[in-house]
Amino acid sequence: MNKTRCSWCGNDPLYMKYHDTEWGVPVYDDAKLFEFLILETFQAGLSWITVLKKRENFRKAFDNFNYKIIANYNETKFEELLQNAGIIRNKLKIKATISNAIAFMKVQQEFGSFSNYIWKFTSGKPIKNNWKNLKRLPATTELSDIISKDLKKRGFKFVGSTVLYAHMQATGMINDHIKDCFRYHEV
Repeated sequence: MNKTRCSWCGNDPLYMKYHDTEWGVPVYDDAKLFEFLILETFQAGLSWITVLKKRENFRKAFDNFNYKIIANYNETKFEELLQNAGIIRNKLKIKATISNAIAFMKVQQEFGSFSNYIWKFTSGKPIKNNWKNLKRLPATTELSDIISKDLKKRGFKFVGSTVLYAHMQATGMINDHIKDCFRYHEV
């Protein structure tokens, strides 16, 4: 049986699996939220499929997305990452990942968890949109602007409003599946 999906995933099996199992599913686990934050950081200016295809390489390169380890990366590890052809080798994004790990832990200390912090912006529940087609989906919203500014104030890098909106979609803070998509009512 053919399922109606959001058209952005096309016919790519990896993209379809991501759409069907992860995108838009509410994430409350700090480790998973940090993973998406890293991936969204590297996605800035690129397509999501580019990052998705390198996800396992990122997992290996960045110690399974363990922010406690990443926060302590030294110059040797930084240089090693710059030489890793399996990831996106952008100096600023790699440095941002390290500083974001430090900022992430500061937020955890202040709010008990990053999840408590990020989900407070939606009162702990996903925002369910009612898009009929993808052309209507915004790249940013007033809420993504607010969260972006707050994260930057807390020392996060590469967390502009567009990156934040994509993060909110990926982690289910916003349900942006189109209404005809089979996942719309499931998430």
